[in-house]
Parts: sequence; structure tokens; C-alpha cells
Amino acid sequence: MTQVKPVVTRSGTEDTGTAQSGDCVRVSGVSPQHTPATKIWFGRVSNEPGHRSPPHHHGEAETGGYVLKGSGRIYFGEGYKEYVDMSEGDFVFVPPFMPHVEVNMSTTDELVWLTTRTPNNIVINLPDVDDSELEGYRRA
Repeated sequence: MTQVKPVVTRSGTEDTGTAQSGDCVRVSGVSPQHTPATKIWFGRVSNEPGHRSPPHHHGEAETGGYVLKGSGRIYFGEGYKEYVDMSEGDFVFVPPFMPHVEVNMSTTDELVWLTTRTPNNIVINLPDVDDSELEGYRRA
């Protein structure tokens, strides 16, 4: 039996070949793509000021997030009319198969969060929605 040892992903060497959705940039620190991990994806997600993802979901994956910097909103539900707001220090859980849009609500500051998914970074992009359908959202 081969023993698996701790693996450190050094700053600047993260995996950028992970699934993406629009202006929401995902960078993997721990994932099956570049570590011995088999049941977890853990990375940093960022949105430039006033940018958002298109509607998407994460398939069977459960998603947990932690806001490191900025102010975000996740739109969900019928027509993306419901939403939850997050700011620095907040955690969020997004259930499997839930269509949603991840938004940076600031037009001047970056939104950065840590995200983890099990079993992997599944990203299934859905048809886009017009910005005007997302209550309170505006681009930079």
C-alpha cells in the first residue's frame, strides 16, 4: 500500500485548469487535478468589481464558501429572484444541483472567497440571464 503524504500547493502554483463560469475565476489549491485528493476540491474564487458568473450549478457537489474580501450576492430560485448577501467573514452553503448566479456587488472592490466542493469542482453553465433581472446588481 502506497502511503499518501501531505502536499503543499505553493502560492503562484495553483491549478488554473479548473472549470469556470464567466467572470467568476476559480483557482484550485487542492483537487484531484494536481494533488492526491479524490473527494474534495478546494480553491479561491474571485470576481472583479461589478462582475458576475452566468447562471450555473455544481451538479451533485455540495459547496461551501467563505468570503475573504468584499461583498457578494448569490441569486437563486425561480427567475433568480431570491438572493443571499455575504460579506467578509461569512460562510455560505449551496446545495447540489441548485442553479445560481454569483455576483460581486461592489463596482470598486474585488470579491474573493475560498470555496470547497465534494467530490470535485463540477460546473454546469446554464443559459444566461439579463443583468436587469438581478435585483440590485450593476456592472462596474
